Amino acid sequence: MLLTAMSLPAQSFGNARLVQSAQPVASPSHYYVTVAAAKKRVVRRTKKKSAMIVGGSALGGAAIGGLAGGKKGAVIGALAGGGGGYVYDRKTQKKPIIPK
Repeated sequence: MLLTAMSLPAQSFGNARLVQSAQPVASPSHYYVTVAAAKKRVVRRTKKKSAMIVGGSALGGAAIGGLAGGKKGAVIGALAGGGGGYVYDRKTQKKPIIPK
């Protein structure tokens, strides 16, 4: 049965492969689809993007702290925002990407 399936005509569409069924069926145009498993790829974030995440969260923290408590509040807010942005950046840096 496996050799019969290998000798049948096949068509490829991206990762999917249409193969005419080796099982005898009422309709001669019966097809089934097998999809190849997509490989996961881990992509790390660049240092520039990491710096933008930490800097942006520090800037946001400084803005909120400045509105709430003046210069001292801005400094405290920038430190808190930068620390939070760093933690977020390290937790989300290795995101698996599945190609389409």
